[in-house]
Amino acid sequence: MDKIDRETSRQEWRSVLLPFLKWWPRVTRLSFQDDLVAGLTGAIVALPQGVAFAVIAGMPPAYGLYAGMVPAIVAALFGSSWHLVSGPTTAASLVLFSTLSAHAAPGSDQYVQLALTLTIMVGMIELAMGLARLGGLVNFISHSVVTGFTAGAAILIASSQLKHFLGLSLPPGGDFHQTIQAVVAHWADINPSVTAVGLVTMIAGLLVLRYRPGLPYMIVSMLVGSLAGWLLSNLLGPEVTKIPMVGSLPDVLPPLSAPDLTLQNIRILAPAAMAVTLFALTEAVSIARSLAIRTGQDIDGNQEFIGQGLSNIAGSFFSGYVATGSFNRSALNYQAGAKTPLAAIFAGALLMIIVVLVAPLAVYLPNAAMAGILFLVAWGLIDFHQIRRTLKTSRPESVILGTTFLATLFLELEFAIFLGVLLSLILYLNRTSHPRVLSRVPDSGHPMRPFATDPSLPECPQLKIVRIDGSLFFGAIHSVQENLRDIHRHNPGQIHLLIVASGINFIDMAGAEFLAHLARERRDQGGGLYFYDIKEAVCEPFRRGECLIEIGTENFFTSKKKAVTEIFHRLDRDICLRCKARIFLECRALPPPE
Repeated sequence: MDKIDRETSRQEWRSVLLPFLKWWPRVTRLSFQDDLVAGLTGAIVALPQGVAFAVIAGMPPAYGLYAGMVPAIVAALFGSSWHLVSGPTTAASLVLFSTLSAHAAPGSDQYVQLALTLTIMVGMIELAMGLARLGGLVNFISHSVVTGFTAGAAILIASSQLKHFLGLSLPPGGDFHQTIQAVVAHWADINPSVTAVGLVTMIAGLLVLRYRPGLPYMIVSMLVGSLAGWLLSNLLGPEVTKIPMVGSLPDVLPPLSAPDLTLQNIRILAPAAMAVTLFALTEAVSIARSLAIRTGQDIDGNQEFIGQGLSNIAGSFFSGYVATGSFNRSALNYQAGAKTPLAAIFAGALLMIIVVLVAPLAVYLPNAAMAGILFLVAWGLIDFHQIRRTLKTSRPESVILGTTFLATLFLELEFAIFLGVLLSLILYLNRTSHPRVLSRVPDSGHPMRPFATDPSLPECPQLKIVRIDGSLFFGAIHSVQENLRDIHRHNPGQIHLLIVASGINFIDMAGAEFLAHLARERRDQGGGLYFYDIKEAVCEPFRRGECLIEIGTENFFTSKKKAVTEIFHRLDRDICLRCKARIFLECRALPPPE
């Protein structure tokens, strides 16, 4: 047995450390070709996206490209999804800017150093959570948090690009309302040429999305915006148009870098690292699972945590800032025909080649064109359908969505994420702390007398049957206790209580002690507490304490017939003789009521 356990343990660690061995046998000549095409498509699209995300993050544009290279390769090798592509994302970039701009000037060497340090901190937290097998934690974060945060982030992205879109000179940073106030105050200083370039870029992107959705709209709109800027500068003169350009990008591979893990930096960045980790993991696992549903793949949440953690750790040493699962690149990867994670590896590797060949051409890319592209990105981030459905169907989820949205606009972004997660947990705890307690009675109209929830059916005057749906833990005891007391208050003669326990999935020690106390109460009243169809695993707390002795092993039944027959013999016979309900089959043995 020890030999089998050791072999099982070795296999588990092999799957954790070398997960690519699982999907490598799926690689064939045809899948290799499909993955290569999908990887090339993803690498081309990653070029404008990387620059755009870097601008959002306050990083030099080249760093947005670096974040899509090594991290994408490492995440594909050590994750579990066949189609997830990692890299810089809008939300992570926005949180990065919101956090670091208070400590250093965006784009400065100190800012970049803090970004690399935050990246390795996020990676270490993700890796630790994956090794601790905490992959299921993201399931407790409501989708409304993601929807609300993303919608708020979209508006922040658009507002942050107003100065580039309108050609205004505004102070860096600033909150949402400060940005809007500054734009209104400088409305007369708008540069028409810059705004025209931004509008042409947006219109080109919208036309591609409307009439040629198969084309990469970012690349097309970027080219059209650059051409518009060049034409305006040549027709009116650069001294008149004054169109600022992004500038040439370094045509080199990601340079080696080193994060600065000092105690002061850790203390400054710890809250942001936790917030980014929560959101990044939620985003990555959600994207991986949504794509896995289409392909029938099983996603290992713990392995995704490990893959994301290693990708950020590696990225911090190759000039990449925080990377996570990218919805745009992952969806494109799937639609382009990717079959295995080899496509994401190709995407990261081919992006390095494309950067060397194309990066110098960014000197012709206007800032206004990038702003126009980011406006389109921001619009696409708002899930109007999901927002409408949430507002119509669920008030608690609507509160979570609205609160997260407003907090994203007007508070610190990391606090907005924590607030949304906290509200999600409160909602979850509120639901689980109120298990349903349903009255059940035998259906006399059916020959087998199955239990049913029908208030019109008669009940036994001595025996109350209830079904509890939910876990009996310390937070749910009060709700169940109040429900049972209310039931007993209306029917004080029902001193016997049978609990149909098939809906109980967990009982902690507090729940076991509550049931033991309930059994003593019923015994003191001359009745008893009984259980039918309780799961074997749920009984463990009873066995560890003295609760099982208090309730009595003879009061646990696996058969409904045995339960009803045994309890029937414990009822007060005088009451039974006067009873007219006669709802049990066993009641037929009694003489007619007087």
